[in-house]
Amino acid sequence: MNTNYLQETFFFDYNSPQIQNLIADSILLSSDKEKIEQLYLKVRDGWRYNAYNIGLTENHYKASTIAQKEEAHCIDKAILYIAGLRALNIPARLRLAKVSNHIAVERLVAKLGTNELAPHGLVDVYYNDKWTKCSPAFNKELCHMYNVDVLNFDGTEDSIMQEYNKNSKKFMSYEDDYGHFEDVPLNYIKSIFKDHYPKLYQIYKDQKNVKF
Repeated sequence: MNTNYLQETFFFDYNSPQIQNLIADSILLSSDKEKIEQLYLKVRDGWRYNAYNIGLTENHYKASTIAQKEEAHCIDKAILYIAGLRALNIPARLRLAKVSNHIAVERLVAKLGTNELAPHGLVDVYYNDKWTKCSPAFNKELCHMYNVDVLNFDGTEDSIMQEYNKNSKKFMSYEDDYGHFEDVPLNYIKSIFKDHYPKLYQIYKDQKNVKF
C-alpha cells in the first residue's frame, strides 16, 4: 500500500482544527472498522448534498473549508471523508467518475443541460488488506426523498450509488471511471467540468464560485 494515501496535503489538511474536531469521537473507537463506519455516517449526514455547490478555486476543495459548510458537493464530501480517514491513520484516496441521474432530473437538466454529473466524487478506503469504494454523498434525508436505500459503509465491501430505487425505477448509473488519485487533481476536475458544461464553466471561472 502506497503510504502517500496517508499523507496530509493542502487539500487534505487533517491537522487543521476543523478536521481534528471532525474525528474527535472516532479517534476514541477501538477498531479501524468502527472508525471507518462512524466517520462515514458523520460525513454522510452532517453535510447535505448539493449538486450545484461547485467551485473552481483551491480553497473550495480544502477539507477544513468544506468542514465549515452546511452543504457540499459529492467531491467535497469525499475530500472531507478522506481527510478524516487519513487523520485516523487509515489510507484513503479520491476516485472520480461520471454518473447519470434518472430520477427527478428536471432541475438538473435545466441547470446543467444534461442528467450527467461529471466528475462525481467517491472514496477508496484501504482496510483489511484490500481497497473498497464508497459514496458518502447522499445524506439520509435525501435518500428518503428519492425513495432509495440509505447507503452504509464499514470498509468491508463497496457501497456506491444504487442503480434502482425501492420501486425498481432506474435511479443512478455509472457511465465512466476516471480513476483514483493521491491528492485532489484540481486541473483535471476543471477540465472535465469544462468539457461537459462549457457555458457553466465560464460562469464559474469568471465568478469563482456560484450557487444556484
